[in-house]
Amino acid sequence: MLFNSLSFAIFLPIVFVLYWLTKARRKQNILLMIASYYFYACWDWRFLFLLAFSTFLDYYTGLKIEKSQKKSSKKFWFWLSVGVNLGFLGFFKYYNFFAESFAELFAGFGFQINPWVLKIILPVGISFYTFHGLSYVIDIYKERIKAEKSWIDYALFVSFFPLLVAGPIERATHLLPQIKRERNFSYSNAVDGLRQILWGLFKKMVVADNCAYYANMIFNDYHNYTGVTLIFGAVLFAFQIYGDFSGYSDIALGTARLFGFDLLRNFSYPYFSRDIAEFWRRWHISLSSWFRDYLYIPLGGSKGGNWMRIRNTFIIFIVSGFWHGANWTFIIWGFLNALFIMPSIILKTNRNNLNIVAEGRLFPNFREIIQLIITFSLACFAWIFFRSASVTDAFSYIGRLFSTLGTGIGYPYKLLNGDLKVLIFVVIMLIFEWFMREELHPLRKPFTKLPTIARWVIYFLLATLVLLFAGEQAEFIYFQF
Repeated sequence: MLFNSLSFAIFLPIVFVLYWLTKARRKQNILLMIASYYFYACWDWRFLFLLAFSTFLDYYTGLKIEKSQKKSSKKFWFWLSVGVNLGFLGFFKYYNFFAESFAELFAGFGFQINPWVLKIILPVGISFYTFHGLSYVIDIYKERIKAEKSWIDYALFVSFFPLLVAGPIERATHLLPQIKRERNFSYSNAVDGLRQILWGLFKKMVVADNCAYYANMIFNDYHNYTGVTLIFGAVLFAFQIYGDFSGYSDIALGTARLFGFDLLRNFSYPYFSRDIAEFWRRWHISLSSWFRDYLYIPLGGSKGGNWMRIRNTFIIFIVSGFWHGANWTFIIWGFLNALFIMPSIILKTNRNNLNIVAEGRLFPNFREIIQLIITFSLACFAWIFFRSASVTDAFSYIGRLFSTLGTGIGYPYKLLNGDLKVLIFVVIMLIFEWFMREELHPLRKPFTKLPTIARWVIYFLLATLVLLFAGEQAEFIYFQF
């Protein structure tokens, strides 16, 4: 069941009405949990047991950790949860990768090994709900929170359907208190949630899916295109993955607001960043902060001087790349981002740009424009590895890009056959987001201060674009992670 599908358009209103007709908080939570499990079953009911088992494991071990009087017992239950969770994640997501990689390694030394490769189906959302559970158990072990006594409340925390399959990665400290408190219907929150859903649908269906058509055309046949067109392909993919994932996050956050929940923000206009450090504070925020709190800081953070900062930065970016998928392309993508951020880490300038670009001004100055262009260019270069099917394809793509850069200047226009709507859609998105870059999403204040008729005209136009110009429906990219 996709967020941009007819089935979800039927599912959401039904759950919404039943939810608010149910007054008791416990009954609301039970309803949401049942709806969430049904939502997940629509993907593949066979993996419901995995979701349920992971939920029970973390719930039970959390209670045992809290009750343990001895440190050894506490450690046992903690490492049992971590080990089993990572074991399941490793098996389903990385088994074939390691089997094939070891076979290739030994082949390089002249040994022929036939790896036992299984046709393993990756359960949708396993990376996300595994990280939900891990953060919960870690926080109990570190005595940051108390173990949740209610099975229903904890199960809802793990399975809440807006964030189940692609995040954001929630923390128990943030979401569980909302699950446990009484919730009353708020018209203003519901309306704002609908606005954010509309904006998310526009970014996904109009921007991302239209960019995907041409980006796929270029990446799948890059041998036949020249440098400028290959740059065009990388830029289109940059907007595809942004519109796709941030669009999903907008729909998830907007949907959660319909039910009285505020999920963690996942994107904050990352392409308006002045350096890579700022980019990663604005891109996939819930994952970046998760790795910061549960990996970077436990490794020592930046307390051990430059060497510690450099080592730990490379570790979290490479692990982040590996988290995205079982392919060397993702690891190199993570390594490149670590490399790009390194000058600011060494010079300790990584926290220079904590404010919003051109804050208080309509347009950026010349220096900011250069910074924005450089940062976006570095991000696009790294995205080539992220998008490519293999490392060989990525290097071939880049090699052909630079070797043919001086030819075929007009080819992107030929590729579009004079149809510039995909570029117009990207520009519309950027204009909205630039002028509303201080807000959670572009359809909030001061947008809401516009005359009623002006707001409804914009709603109508965005909805019309979604209905008439939606690209060929594609699954959200981050479902594969």
